[in-house]
Amino acid sequence: MKKITEMLKKVFSKKYRQRTVSYLIVVLAYLIIETAIKTGSISNTIKSLLVPTCSYIVAALALNLLIGYLGDLCLGQAGFMAVGAFFGAVASVFFSRFISGDVPVLILAIIVGGIAAGLCGALIGIPVLKLQGDYLAIVTLAFCQIIKTLLLNLYVGIDSKGLHFSFITDNTNMDPDGILVIKGAIGANVTKKLSSFTAGILLILFALFIIHNLINSKHGRAIQACRDNKIAASSVGISVSRYKLLVFVISAVLTGMAGTLYGLGFSSFKASKFDFNLSILILVYVVLGGLGNMTGTIISTTLLLVIPEALRAFNDYRMIIYSIVLIAVMLISNNAMIMYYLKQFKDHLKKMFPKRRTE
Repeated sequence: MKKITEMLKKVFSKKYRQRTVSYLIVVLAYLIIETAIKTGSISNTIKSLLVPTCSYIVAALALNLLIGYLGDLCLGQAGFMAVGAFFGAVASVFFSRFISGDVPVLILAIIVGGIAAGLCGALIGIPVLKLQGDYLAIVTLAFCQIIKTLLLNLYVGIDSKGLHFSFITDNTNMDPDGILVIKGAIGANVTKKLSSFTAGILLILFALFIIHNLINSKHGRAIQACRDNKIAASSVGISVSRYKLLVFVISAVLTGMAGTLYGLGFSSFKASKFDFNLSILILVYVVLGGLGNMTGTIISTTLLLVIPEALRAFNDYRMIIYSIVLIAVMLISNNAMIMYYLKQFKDHLKKMFPKRRTE
């Protein structure tokens, strides 16, 4: 019993509190939603949002790692999601020809999508990460547009001989028994939807595990030192470029996995979905949740995806109401007077319920 008490004290200590709260929120949300699904008390519209919501949460967590802890602004999340979605779709069709069972195929597809996005992140990061601020944001935005344009003109087929690629035209020289997975502007088609809400929750927990363990390690302290003062970090022997590339690649891998989860939740999807607006939307999730706050990112992403559906009864006015709510929340969260009164209220609660000292 004593060991359990000590373990709980450590888990809920100030150092690990955010990590524990993040895990608890995700697990409790999963249990509540799964119970609602089994009892039939959740609509089909909300069900259709579960997998995309999990995907966006993972992408937002990855971006928060990049912005909140490294301090670099990236607008290429949509591009990394697109790479993960399309490569994951091809991998799912390819592996399904040799492996029986949806779960192994989904796991392999997510791994392939993450690796493909990570390689793209490394190729972009090596020459680009010397830039800072707006310059880095513009270059990553250009990368997003390049990826979308390439995918709009890419054709990928699979037959008994393997993979076939072609640009501009669908002349992939496949056998008659082959499957054309990516069809240029038409998008990608998968033989079967593989993503599920359970897989999405597990991917969120995996992303939280990677991020929290990285941040709470010596490498995490070095990353935050690079964010706070690059010159001081370099003076004590920290390789700023190496750590920036490390975080950029990890963020790209997690975002690519999120893209694979998103893509395999539909029977077909288009590259035009992964545009500049999606990158800005993910950035809004991060800013609203708080830079460096993973729990806030999970909550803000979920709320901003659910609110438009909850306001659907207002028809044409729902997006106006959604925008007003978003502006109000941003103004309130950055208002010094409101934050002061909230702190006063919190201190008042602490005085009302003081901690008992054990002797």
